[in-house]
Amino acid sequence: MQNSNSSSTGSKKSWILVCGAGFVLIAAVLSICLGAVSISLPQLWKSLLSGPDNTAAARILWYSRLPRTAASLLAGAGLAVSGAVIQKVLANNLASPGIIGVNAGAGLAVAACCAFGTFAAWAIAGASFLGAMVATFLVVIVARKSSASRTTVVLGGVAVTACLSAVTETIITMVPDAALASVDFRVGGFSAVNHSRLLPAAILIIAGIVVVLTLTNELDVLSLGDDTARALGLRVSHMRNGMLTLAALLAGASVSFAGILGFVGLIVPHMARRIIGSESGKLIPFCALLGAGFVTVCDLAARLIFAPYELPTGILMSFLGGPFFIWLLLKRKDKRP
Repeated sequence: MQNSNSSSTGSKKSWILVCGAGFVLIAAVLSICLGAVSISLPQLWKSLLSGPDNTAAARILWYSRLPRTAASLLAGAGLAVSGAVIQKVLANNLASPGIIGVNAGAGLAVAACCAFGTFAAWAIAGASFLGAMVATFLVVIVARKSSASRTTVVLGGVAVTACLSAVTETIITMVPDAALASVDFRVGGFSAVNHSRLLPAAILIIAGIVVVLTLTNELDVLSLGDDTARALGLRVSHMRNGMLTLAALLAGASVSFAGILGFVGLIVPHMARRIIGSESGKLIPFCALLGAGFVTVCDLAARLIFAPYELPTGILMSFLGGPFFIWLLLKRKDKRP
């Protein structure tokens, strides 16, 4: 009887993953076809087969819609998986790349690159990763030194974010060219994405997600607590640092071309856990699928709601994420005795 229940649960979760893949496919097709100029399915198929020929639909597809859709899919998957990993490692469902300072660290690194006149795609992606990683470990160090509770980790992230944001604002104030170059980054969006800017970050994101998927068992053990994880033979410190490095890699690479997209790493893991549960082997791939589809739909909505004007995707994310975070705080308060 127990084996039958386990088999039924596993089959249900597999179907959820299939539905998630379907959601991503539908979101991608809609993102490619809809916009200021609509592309029909026959035109889409013909343009995919013929390549970037002389037709207007083919040029729009290959030089605008495909890079933008790929960017939204990759950014959503990277930020969602990063958020899920951070929440697991820190055992805090309020943690996310934006809240614990990862986005601010990446933003500071990008502003510094722009200030020094470095605009190469690999340099921007690498700097974003390093900035995100430094911010992550600053928060972890502050938490450990203060014997922090889970909530204090979030508060430490807020403090680190404020400090890093202040440095970023100083840079763009002192170097006006850096402000102009990084304005798209600070609001977040995909309007300026191209193939050369996307490729290096895409390699980092795909590689990072693959590595996380190979470590889902260790992630589940780590989420049980330090003492239990050590008793099961896990090298807790090394694994925690490694997982946080992967989370920083994913978030840093994502924001390197997408800019600051707040709350993706907070909203999507919560939605995913409610649908598929907290087992990392299913949660991580579902987060990747749900995050990819969610950001793609948000980007499509940002293009269509005020057409012919376009709302930056990061602004729409903030409209959605702010109320969600407040609801989450109120819900946690209600659960306290």
